[in-house]
Amino acid sequence: MMLIELQRDFRAWLVSASDDAAMRLADGELAGLSVYQNNYRAQLVGCLEQAFPHTRTWMGEEAFLTAAITHIDNRPPHAWTLDAYAAGFDDTLATLFPERPDLHELAWIEFALAEAFVAPDAGPLSAETLASIDWDSARLRLTPSFMSLVATTNAESIWSALWEGSAAPEGEMLDEAAGLIVWRRGFVSCLRRVDALESDALLQLRRDGSFASLCEMLVERLGDTDGIARAGALLAHWLGSELIVGVDEA
Repeated sequence: MMLIELQRDFRAWLVSASDDAAMRLADGELAGLSVYQNNYRAQLVGCLEQAFPHTRTWMGEEAFLTAAITHIDNRPPHAWTLDAYAAGFDDTLATLFPERPDLHELAWIEFALAEAFVAPDAGPLSAETLASIDWDSARLRLTPSFMSLVATTNAESIWSALWEGSAAPEGEMLDEAAGLIVWRRGFVSCLRRVDALESDALLQLRRDGSFASLCEMLVERLGDTDGIARAGALLAHWLGSELIVGVDEA
């Protein structure tokens, strides 16, 4: 057997306990092979436990383990590092617990905060840069650590309580959909819930970066006076929060 064939069979055994692979690897003698598969699954469960400690606490040990096993069965590791294995666990929770959107939103928060921490560095804009910008042609660049999600539950409040070690509120639906944004400021990963309009504004900015287009969108939603005022207020807040880290001129 060639090395590549051996590797493929061993992977097939680890991932799906393939009987055909077992026959080729050990003539069907599963006792020895089972050690490797048990270790493989235990390592992946441990990886998910480390990545989602608050989600695990919120769900309970049994429900989390069930979700972890389902995730492992359906999503084998796909990268050279186990740090990447946490990606998509929120989708697994959304599929398993469609009646509990707080679970997958909470898992998304934990994953996004970890991802933001290791995102590329980007510093705030200087006062000199801001003073020379032509806002009619300016294209704004969001920090590379920025991530966003449509929020339907109070998962942000749940995460904050669990992180602080205080009593978490019951999971509940928001009166209207909002947005969750995550980014890194300096060496700190930040989480904030924003209203639907600010969420849409940030997504608009991520799509094309044009400040003029952003103003047009807000004017269309709010009218001339309120739209321009909101654009200015959002811009000031995003700059102060270091969400915007670069400006290009068309």
